[in-house]
Amino acid sequence: MGYSQFLLMLPEAALVLALIIIFFADFCIAKKQEKGNTLYILTLGLLAVTTGVCLTAVPTEAFGGMYVTTNAVSVMKTILTAGTFIVVVMAQTWVRSSATATKYEGEFYMLILSTLLGMYFMMSSGHFLLFFLGLETASVPLACIVAFDKLKKHSAEAAAKYILVATFSSGIMLFGISFVYAGAGTLYYDGVRQALEGHYMFAPIMLVGLAFFFSGLGFKLSLVPFHFWTADTYQGAPTPVTGYLSVISKGAAALTLLIVLEKAFAPMADYYQAMLFVVIILSITIANLFAIRQKELKRFMAYSSISQAGYIMLAVIGNNFQISTTALIYYVLVYVVANMAVFTVINVVEHKGQPSPGGQPLTMMSTYDGFYQTNPKLAFLMTLALFSLAGIPPFAGMFSKFFVFMAGVAGHEPNPFWAYFVVFIALINTVVSLYYYLLIVKAMYIKKTDTPLPTFQSDNSTKVAMAICTAGIALFGVVSCIYDWIYASAAL
Repeated sequence: MGYSQFLLMLPEAALVLALIIIFFADFCIAKKQEKGNTLYILTLGLLAVTTGVCLTAVPTEAFGGMYVTTNAVSVMKTILTAGTFIVVVMAQTWVRSSATATKYEGEFYMLILSTLLGMYFMMSSGHFLLFFLGLETASVPLACIVAFDKLKKHSAEAAAKYILVATFSSGIMLFGISFVYAGAGTLYYDGVRQALEGHYMFAPIMLVGLAFFFSGLGFKLSLVPFHFWTADTYQGAPTPVTGYLSVISKGAAALTLLIVLEKAFAPMADYYQAMLFVVIILSITIANLFAIRQKELKRFMAYSSISQAGYIMLAVIGNNFQISTTALIYYVLVYVVANMAVFTVINVVEHKGQPSPGGQPLTMMSTYDGFYQTNPKLAFLMTLALFSLAGIPPFAGMFSKFFVFMAGVAGHEPNPFWAYFVVFIALINTVVSLYYYLLIVKAMYIKKTDTPLPTFQSDNSTKVAMAICTAGIALFGVVSCIYDWIYASAAL
């Protein structure tokens, strides 16, 4: 085992190199205007290169099996890096209008890339220690970017809640990992599975370890009942950061959970599937009911993301790893473009719209009354994204929900009742979600107001972000080679 093994970690090496380049560029460029343009273009270029590296990475193993990369993990890294590219593009409206973001633009890009690096390590871990290090590498910079608008009350409050919950959940998870080590005598995923397969009856200490581990990761995924931090944090964080939290971090955590359950805890499938059945039903149902009551769009999207996390977990309860992995990755791919399209519109309205005389925040749903009259293109694109999130055909969201439904019931013979029951509840909740997504569409197209938002010209970064997202919403559901590519990569 030597330093040459670092060369096997090509996606991580590319991202570390990108971090170093941006750090020195930020340090060396003095003028703010030159710094902003240069750092922005440089960050996009480095993210594009990293996406290419992830796309061409081959399955490999390093450091005695602590680091393991498969084709499926490489595909997810590609998707999340491309999603980060969209976040950086759509964030330019906020960066140029916020004094703090303009001053510390380089730090913002470095923190974004640092969280992405931590997610890389999470997904490529074959050992609980590397997984935990990756988790913390992703979580700590996330708290920093949540508090980036630190002079605003809500941003500071959001960061405080996030860091407290993140610390608490990490402690719970580490406590659970210690139980796993005590019961199995190893922290390697394969070693834990071998220890479990060697026992006819599982030791109670392993059950406690599994429960604590899942609880800790449940906080990261904002699943019910671990979701109480989500709405306040999403509302207080800068809108691009909220989009990043709702999509990129959730996708990495979901795939990591699937990998850990399959590689380490597969012999305990009956136990963790029972937990997941309950959590999925609670997450989708409670989040949908709370979303109906929301009047602030970022809180609304917070409960939407909790519900979407429940749908993603449907893929995890399946007993066919290839089908489950494919459905999960495909769902995240579609979720990235649909959710980022919504947050791009929220972001541009928040920073280009004019506040109402009463001082009502521009993120309130009532702000969008009559939005179609003054900004028909943005209203139409947001409608497409909301329809995709709701799962309305022919948009990509309908296909992604269909595939997670199929994955959820795969391999449960001869006793498939509870799997079908959970999927049935999720299917009913799809109708509920359609209702609350249509509340925004109703506000934009049907409700009238004497003071609608003014017509404003979107900047180039917003146009690029919306073009990418809209193309994904329209094409990912009908271009079958994308699903075939993900399915082939998920083969064991």
